[in-house]
Amino acid sequence: MIFSRDIGIDLGTSTTLVADRKGNVIINEPSVVAVDVKSKRVLATGGEAKKMIGRTPGSIVPVMPIRAGVIADFDMTADMLHDFMYRSSKRSMFTKTRVVISVPSGVTEVERRAVEDAARAAGAQEVELMEAPMAAALGAGLPVFEATGSMIVDIGGGTCDIAVVSLGGIAACRSIKVGGDAFDEAIVNYMKRKHGLLIGERTAEDIKLKIGSAAAYDGEAAMEVRGRNLEDGLPGSAEVTSADIRYVLNDPVDAIIIAVKETLEVTLPELAADIMDRGIYLAGGAAKLRGLKQRLEEEIRIPVILPDDPSECVVKGTAAKLRRAK
Repeated sequence: MIFSRDIGIDLGTSTTLVADRKGNVIINEPSVVAVDVKSKRVLATGGEAKKMIGRTPGSIVPVMPIRAGVIADFDMTADMLHDFMYRSSKRSMFTKTRVVISVPSGVTEVERRAVEDAARAAGAQEVELMEAPMAAALGAGLPVFEATGSMIVDIGGGTCDIAVVSLGGIAACRSIKVGGDAFDEAIVNYMKRKHGLLIGERTAEDIKLKIGSAAAYDGEAAMEVRGRNLEDGLPGSAEVTSADIRYVLNDPVDAIIIAVKETLEVTLPELAADIMDRGIYLAGGAAKLRGLKQRLEEEIRIPVILPDDPSECVVKGTAAKLRRAK
C-alpha cells in the first residue's frame, strides 16, 4: 500500500514555509543555501546558511536561489527544497509526496515550469502550482469561492502581488518587484549615500525591524549602525532615526500604494463595491512593516485588515488547496 504525504510550500524570495495538509507550519526557514565552491557541496540550508552571510571564508558562499519570486539557481533551489521536504515529515519507499507550491501571479510559463521541475527534482511525485495571491486569500480566510469580490495584497521578500478574487478565480491582478528586499536595499543605499557607510543586508533588515515604518508612530527612536567606512575602509558607525528610515522607505511604499490603486481602477464596479464593504487584506512577511496598514488606509480610503500572522497566509492557503482536492 502506498501512502500519500501532502505538503504545501510557500517558496519565497526571503523565506520558505512548509505546512502539512492540516495547515500546521512545519518549516519556516530563510531561503538560503550555503555552498562549498570547491567541492560544490551544500553545507547548510535555511537558518544555518543565513548565519553564514557576510561571515564566511571565500570557499563557502551563501546563495539565495530565489530572486524576485522566481528561481535564479535551479540546482540550489532543488537542493533546498529536498532538505526542507525531507525535514518536514517521515517518509519511506512506499510514500508518495504530493505538493502544492505557490508562485507569483506575474511569472511566465518557463518560470512556472522551473518551479515544478525543481519540486520534482526534490522528490515530489505530484506537483500543483497555485498563484500566491489566491493562496494568500484562501489562507487569510476570504470567501474566494463565492460570488463576491475580495482583495488581497501579498507583500513578500521579492514581489508584491495584488489581486481581486471571486468565484475561485482572479478577476484583476498586478505584480511588482517590490517587497521586503526592496526595503532593505533602500536602507543600504541610504547609509552609503548619506553616511558613507557600507552595511550588509542583515544589518539593513535589523534597522527595518527595529525602527523602520511607513507612517509616524509612538515611541520613535534612534539607533547606532555599524559598518565599513567607504572613505578609509575602516570600521565606522552612524546614528539614524525612525524619521530617516521612514523617508528612505517612502519610494517602495509609494510603489505598492500606486499598484493597489491601479488594480482597483481595473476592477469591475460590483467587485469594487464588495471590497469597499469587506476591506483590503494584507499578507506576506513585509506586510508587517510598522505603519503600512495605516498608510494604505490614509491613501486609498478603504479599511485595511492585517491578519494575526500575515507571513503564514500563503502556505496555509496551499494547505487548504490540498484539503479541497481530497
